[in-house]
Amino acid sequence: MADPILVEVTRGRATESQHRGALAVVDADGRRVQALGETDRRIFPRSAVKGLQALALIETGAADRYGLTQAELALACSSHSGEPRHAETAASMLAKAGRDVTCLECGTHWPSNEQAARALAATGREPTALHNNCSGKHSGFICVACATNVDPKGYVRPDHPVQQRIKAVFEDMMSIKLPDASRGVDGCSIPTYATPLEALALAFARFGSGTKLSRDRAAAALRLREAVAGEPFMVAGSRRFDTIVMGALGTKAFTKTGAEGVYCAALPEQGLGIAIKCDDGAGRAAEAVMASLLCAYVPMTDAQRAIVAPYADKPILNWNGIETGRLRVRASSEWRVAN
Repeated sequence: MADPILVEVTRGRATESQHRGALAVVDADGRRVQALGETDRRIFPRSAVKGLQALALIETGAADRYGLTQAELALACSSHSGEPRHAETAASMLAKAGRDVTCLECGTHWPSNEQAARALAATGREPTALHNNCSGKHSGFICVACATNVDPKGYVRPDHPVQQRIKAVFEDMMSIKLPDASRGVDGCSIPTYATPLEALALAFARFGSGTKLSRDRAAAALRLREAVAGEPFMVAGSRRFDTIVMGALGTKAFTKTGAEGVYCAALPEQGLGIAIKCDDGAGRAAEAVMASLLCAYVPMTDAQRAIVAPYADKPILNWNGIETGRLRVRASSEWRVAN
């Protein structure tokens, strides 16, 4: 069964492109609230699960031992743009654990923020691993290793104690087992596990509500959500969806993008989790679908809706600023909120 068309791109009055995909909205008991497409198909969540990975930072006591700030906790959940404050904050996390950039095993790339990349190049400097969009998460892993008296070297390997701990968190939050056959290697070299979309949504429903979690884990999830709401810039960066939306909604929603058209969210007040996968890996489509679901499930003020809703139906402009078409969530009765 083919996944339904979720998003269409128009040019003039014609449809130029279409994005198929699947989505799941579930509560913390696993009850399906809304589902489209093959939600039981295993997909790699990629960076969408960084909030779940950061739970170990709180649960092991590393965050308290090293006095990590809200900004540093938010960066541990991030796919940041490599702007100066992002790189500086990652360096601060490492320094608190007695380490430096040479300890990072995430690889190096130029900042995804064009202004930051140009500014770096203008000084004649090269990027470092601190500019990697995953450096906050990796700095968190190193803090976990150091706080638990484990050598951080090789912390990206699936058999390293830090990654074994993270895998156990995934299995508990998703109520599934993750066999080695489901494991791949993520862009930043850590293990990533193929999981059903509904299991991802379940994990985020629990992450947001604390339901079915131990008291300590529920408190850890709350602390991370509050950190992200307090420092939304650290989770993404300038002009990025997650930063803009969470800046507007605060603790009403925790959203997190992942590569290849994956998006997840926790809606604490509704006790719901959302997981989205666009079949062609299009981030622009996943972003539009997330905006549509947030508008459907999260009560918003007029000002908040004015920020979020346009992402679900926005103009496409050419280089002269002329509107040539629109990128919009496809109108369908399937998009009605389930009772």
